[in-house]
Amino acid sequence: MLNIKKYAAIDIGSNAVRLLISNIIEQEDQPVIFKKNSLVRVPIRLGADVFVNGEISAYNEQRMVDTMQAFSLLMKSHGVVRYKACATSAMREAKNSGPLAKKIQSSCGISIDIIDGEEEAAIIAATDLHTFIDPNKTYLYVDVGGGSTEFSIIHNGEKVRSKSFRIGTVRLLNDIVKNETWLELEKWIKENTKQYYKIELIGSGGNINKIFKVSGKDLGKPLTFFYLSSYYQMLQNYSYEERITKLNLNQDRADVIIPATRIYLSAMKWSGAKDIYVPKIGLSDGIIKSIYHESVSSVTV
Repeated sequence: MLNIKKYAAIDIGSNAVRLLISNIIEQEDQPVIFKKNSLVRVPIRLGADVFVNGEISAYNEQRMVDTMQAFSLLMKSHGVVRYKACATSAMREAKNSGPLAKKIQSSCGISIDIIDGEEEAAIIAATDLHTFIDPNKTYLYVDVGGGSTEFSIIHNGEKVRSKSFRIGTVRLLNDIVKNETWLELEKWIKENTKQYYKIELIGSGGNINKIFKVSGKDLGKPLTFFYLSSYYQMLQNYSYEERITKLNLNQDRADVIIPATRIYLSAMKWSGAKDIYVPKIGLSDGIIKSIYHESVSSVTV
């Protein structure tokens, strides 16, 4: 007996807002299959407002309402039966996030949960990350966002330590990350990785996914520190316009990809990692899995 239903995850990040719709395929005596059906990404870049001015602009408030209205209609068209909408760093810090969430609830019917960095890391950990992890190895997991980056130490297949830092691509673009924050991150990585003989990185986020795609590597194969640092140098040799026209990057990716790569390279340098694995998973995937396993609250449509 085959049972197929659709769940949706809405990830309201500091750089972009995403809607992931997945098929949940259940068969008798078989493990459940999670199959991506549709992914829509809208680069609203809430962090550019919030990290500079402390609140979301009227222009981007309207764009958020329009986007959520579109997402609501898409979920209805697809026949989604359950969803969860999570907002991260930018909405956490915006003075007007509460009224905006209420406006979206009343006009679009979408309920938004503003989650903290720890919950964000826990939801991401609910993904298929374990299938990429060798239980005999130690990893530093780095999830780079627009407003914050989540770091986790994974040893013998278990997460032993994690911390969220307010270092993200949109913050770095706006030059509002203090040097003390970098020093605090460096200290945390060095102190929490020094006891392990060898560390490898696992990277998640749209920027490292893009770099991995460009590399042409097979899924499961790592990028080396040398490759990533060479790519970083190459990116800096091009202007923003050239990164769009010659490197074929989207305009909302062409600027944030440089600070994102800097974060991954810093994490590799401070942990001594020579390789970075890119499993292409993120918060949206974790939300879908968490809804299914009922480890988070969700909304029944």
